[in-house]
Amino acid sequence: MAEMEDGFDESEDRDSSSQPKYLNIVQTLRQKLNSGHYRGGARLPSEAELTRRFKVSRMTVVKAIQHLQQEGLVVRRVGSGTYAAPQDGSESLVFGLLIPDLGETEIFEPICRGMVRSPQAKRHSLLWGHSFASADNKEEQAKQLCQHYLDQKVNGVFFAPLEFSPHRERVNREILKKLDQATIPVVLLDRCGLRFPAMSRHDLVGLDNRRAGYLITEHLLKLGAKNIAFLARKGSVETVEARIVGCREALFAVGRSLVEIVIVPEDAIDSKTIREVLDRRSLDTLVCANDHIAANLMQTLLGLGKRVPEQVRVAGFDDVSYAGLLPVPLTTMHQPCGNIGAAAMSAMLERINNPFLSPRSILLDAHLVVRQSCGTLTD
Repeated sequence: MAEMEDGFDESEDRDSSSQPKYLNIVQTLRQKLNSGHYRGGARLPSEAELTRRFKVSRMTVVKAIQHLQQEGLVVRRVGSGTYAAPQDGSESLVFGLLIPDLGETEIFEPICRGMVRSPQAKRHSLLWGHSFASADNKEEQAKQLCQHYLDQKVNGVFFAPLEFSPHRERVNREILKKLDQATIPVVLLDRCGLRFPAMSRHDLVGLDNRRAGYLITEHLLKLGAKNIAFLARKGSVETVEARIVGCREALFAVGRSLVEIVIVPEDAIDSKTIREVLDRRSLDTLVCANDHIAANLMQTLLGLGKRVPEQVRVAGFDDVSYAGLLPVPLTTMHQPCGNIGAAAMSAMLERINNPFLSPRSILLDAHLVVRQSCGTLTD
């Protein structure tokens, strides 16, 4: 027999056993629901489509759906359709980690550890992504890993959108579209990957970057900082923009403004550029988009003979493992990576159990870690 779209066979409407026709529909849909063809929250074909496929009356289809509803296998939404019932969380689920920067950006490994250590993760498994031999760039790796998870039919994907690659927004949208088409739930980590004011319709778990930017700038002002600039890498995403916004707001609150936003290519911090901006703007403080940039900046300043913090204060974000081991220990905003991971796991399970929740942004608070790179109130 010819195979029809969505896996239905034209013969499935036939009543070879003389049983009521609606039970043929019930048995076919029940098998597809139990096998995972329709996961929790997935939309089933419409009543009109089922009528056509099974060559039965509309009332026969309605009776079959009502039967499945009584079994707790489907839920009906007025004006929307019929959906596979949300999973109760008792089964073991498999989630994919689609994190192109895993192993390169320090925050993601502790975030993943936070997922694994979450009490809610005990029954479930995480698939750690890896590079494919045929991939020659990060964008292609991300697309291949997405397809790998589609083939594996994972129950959900934790996705940290691409950051610095040239076509990152297009690739991010492409990946999310494929996951949506497969009705695979997605929780975004750290960023939504879209330029403001665009907003993703997926759950996002990360840091409250705007507040973090405000708090660290407020601390610097209390220390006596006069001329503050922000240092960021070219191509940074919206998390950095939010930190800059917070920095600007703290300055505005005291009638000041950000002197300059210094953009550096990749991770290199050219000594000539830094010397010129320090001299031209009489800067005494540089807030860096993250600790990695701050570490590179500190080496550049020391190479220029600038004393930290006596001549130039330096601050960062994230509180990575080596922040306290730099030539001058770094003042930074601590990112609670473990808690972010646990919150992401909780958000994923809630999304699976209630696929009709409105998209949420779950932003955790950072706290200030004071070290020597910004001096003290007595300096």
